[in-house]
Amino acid sequence: MDEMTCITRDDLAAARESFLADRANVVAKNAVTSCGLRAAARTPEGVGANGMTFDVEVTQGDRCDQQRSGRCWMFASLNTMRYRVIKRYNLKTFELSQCYPLFWDKMEKSNWFLENVLDTLDEPLSGRLMAFLLADPIGDGGQWDMFKSLVRKYGVVPKDAMPETACSRNTSDLDRYLTRYLRGAAKRLRETHAAGEDAESLREMKKAMMEDVYQLMVTCLGEPPASFSVRLRDKDDKLALAGTFTPHSFFSEAVGMELDDYVSLISAPTADKPYGHTYTVSRLGNVVEDGGVRYLNLEPAELKRVAIAQLKDDLPVWFGCDVAQSYLRDDGIMDTAALDVDGLFGFPVEGALDKAERLDYGESVMTHAMVLEGVDLDDAGRPTLWKVENSWGKDHGRDGFDTLSDAWFDEYVYQVVIDKKYLTPEERDTYETEDPKVLEPWDPMGSLARLA
Repeated sequence: MDEMTCITRDDLAAARESFLADRANVVAKNAVTSCGLRAAARTPEGVGANGMTFDVEVTQGDRCDQQRSGRCWMFASLNTMRYRVIKRYNLKTFELSQCYPLFWDKMEKSNWFLENVLDTLDEPLSGRLMAFLLADPIGDGGQWDMFKSLVRKYGVVPKDAMPETACSRNTSDLDRYLTRYLRGAAKRLRETHAAGEDAESLREMKKAMMEDVYQLMVTCLGEPPASFSVRLRDKDDKLALAGTFTPHSFFSEAVGMELDDYVSLISAPTADKPYGHTYTVSRLGNVVEDGGVRYLNLEPAELKRVAIAQLKDDLPVWFGCDVAQSYLRDDGIMDTAALDVDGLFGFPVEGALDKAERLDYGESVMTHAMVLEGVDLDDAGRPTLWKVENSWGKDHGRDGFDTLSDAWFDEYVYQVVIDKKYLTPEERDTYETEDPKVLEPWDPMGSLARLA
């Protein structure tokens, strides 16, 4: 065999000799094997630059905890909404039910999946599209546009109207068995079609399948309330809101958010997505009648500008990012200067790819959604550090908060949700009138925030 194609003993001997000849390699080995890679690469100067004082800041209620579920996008969305309730009624804290949208999202994703199956009955089972559709049909992840669709259709409820269950706190078994059922449903639909049954018969089958899905969901999460009683007391223990509400009337009365005013901006510098244009992703969504997602792609500086404007108006900002990159989880710090992985190894690892290349080569996608609740500005008004509310409980980071540096924002923030009034007239016109380019289902901008 050609020695150029395999690892030889001489190759290994040369690599070992080179490694041992450099004192820094030995020190790095001892450090990493003793305390772990990130701890050894942690730079105290970078950590020290991440304080917790901010020039612009909104004040949220108690930290929430998504526990062992991938509902970060729901928690982030609900945290932007509960802030309005807390502010409106002068509450100390308040939570909206995270179990309630989980129920309806699983129902809608199941329906979305089965509709996709009916739309692809003649696609080869071994093809890329079917492999994609079957891979994760009802996972916990999602995006803002999908959450907006859920709220528009089903409203919201306080947490005590539909509290957490064992299956919402830890969704692994729920997801596993619902996915297994739906893959079996896809098999039956495809085989029935292949046997020559007509479209009406397939539709009747799908209707019965959705009844099974509903039964499974109620068994795991309980039945969503059609109405509920509310009694909210403010910081002075005075009754601030009382009455009986439906999920829609409570959203209208207590949250009072114009859903259609809030739009998704992305920042993806890849060649196939020029800035200043709109995009959607094929077969990405949950509520069939509401359609899919819609993005406007802008440079990071524009995402920062509109985020700062919304924070200055005392409203938090939903955002999506690749949270695991350059992240000190225990410290609650996202900062490219807080970890020196390339210095630890002595060659480019984190520096091997730029932002566009990371997207193109599968190294980075949006994995997690959180909420921007503060920003520190330099003398010229430029952002230097951002305050982040996470959804991993009060014991994470610093009382449940993280910080991210402005350099980290440039590299790993992929999406923000803001009121479209902050867009320039040209940006708003593009968002509202341009026919979006349809991206493939597996495009990195179709990734769903799901990190637990």
